Amino acid sequence: MLYIFITAIIVLLDQISKLFAIKYLKGQAPYVLIEKHFELRYVENYGAAFGILQQKRILFLIITTVVLLLIILFLYKNNKYLSTITKFALSLFLGGAIGNFIDRIRLGYVVDFLRVNIIPKYDFPVFNIADSFIVIGTILIVLIVIFDKYEK
Repeated sequence: MLYIFITAIIVLLDQISKLFAIKYLKGQAPYVLIEKHFELRYVENYGAAFGILQQKRILFLIITTVVLLLIILFLYKNNKYLSTITKFALSLFLGGAIGNFIDRIRLGYVVDFLRVNIIPKYDFPVFNIADSFIVIGTILIVLIVIFDKYEK
């Protein structure tokens, strides 16, 4: 099934990128790629998105487990009824969530390393590849829900 492959590729990309971040960025000064706009900076995130709810590891593990199981069950039970874009969106979200879940189990925190600065005077939180896919998947899911037309 295509969505399993997409999910697996995202998890693999995420985990490999985090291994490189740990090996080459941990304990080092940030690596500037585009002056004042984009850098690689190692951060250990013990919280949720944007660093909220610090030190709530058990809560995150429980919530993530439930969400992952619900999405997997939903995909399994409704696979033949879901559009390709819906499966794709859920796969993106699932891959990102699993990537960060692996970090929480293995390390006790999530490795973040991408820092962008597009809006002056706003310190955008450091994030990772898994976070990117969670956000893209979520945006697609919201658009699907808003614009999908159901026949009665």
